[in-house]
Amino acid sequence: MLDQAIDDYIVYLTVEKGASRNTIEAYSNDVRKLAQYLSEEKLKTWNQVDQYHIRGYLAHMQQENVTNTTRARNVAAMKSFFRFLYLEKYTDSNLGELLDGPRKEKVLPKYLTVEEVDRLMRAPDVSTPNGCRDKAMLELLYASGLRVSELITLQMSDVSFEMAYVRCFGKGAKERIIPLGSYALQALEHYINVCRPNVANNWQTDILFLNKSGKGLTRQGFWKIIKKYGQEAGITADLTPHVLRHSFATHLLFNGADLRAIQEMLGHADIATTQIYTHLLGGQMLDVYQAAHPRAKKAKK
Repeated sequence: MLDQAIDDYIVYLTVEKGASRNTIEAYSNDVRKLAQYLSEEKLKTWNQVDQYHIRGYLAHMQQENVTNTTRARNVAAMKSFFRFLYLEKYTDSNLGELLDGPRKEKVLPKYLTVEEVDRLMRAPDVSTPNGCRDKAMLELLYASGLRVSELITLQMSDVSFEMAYVRCFGKGAKERIIPLGSYALQALEHYINVCRPNVANNWQTDILFLNKSGKGLTRQGFWKIIKKYGQEAGITADLTPHVLRHSFATHLLFNGADLRAIQEMLGHADIATTQIYTHLLGGQMLDVYQAAHPRAKKAKK
């Protein structure tokens, strides 16, 4: 049971968070060492872990004479892991809240250029059933900023062509409504009317995006799909579903969208989470200010 949760966590880091290979390797090693310690304490499920077990493990690390840097990374890994366990219902509470983690430097999100997005969207062969579906998924992801877990659990009824929106249920089962543009709507309409019926005939399911067997996609499955099209589009950056989510938010902000509106569409509980995108504006923000503010231009003598 302990190992299964760790395997799921690694998938979460890879697909949902778009973490780097080094982070995934380090965090997975850290939580496996924690699991080994807990197994030696005769614990069989993560829900049996309490604050005393965590304190015991921290004391164990001190006895092992680990460096402060290694200990700080272990704490960061545990905070991330325990939050995952709580969100995925492995535990009834988030033990990570009891840990004092190190202050982490804000890492600017990676995003695609508009030209790279255009190349990515042209990569699927829409004359094939899979290409038709993949085009719809990519267009929807970029148009809405959905998390991959939200994308693969969408129901047919979550898309409204009449009102031009998609509805999803994010973290904490919180509902949000996100408007859709014409490209996404057109790709979705083609997929639903032409491609989806070919694989949905033998299954009674309302899941929007189906694999060739007529069942819902997995996070790993979509991760492989986006990697494939990234390579075909000649995108050299490490492309993950989260990069498209960052691209959605960044391009909106670059074109003048309100930060609060972006927060709502992304489903961020705290505006501070969304504000990291403002660091990407740099000189563009200054250019906008100087062009728009009536007293920003050089004063007359």
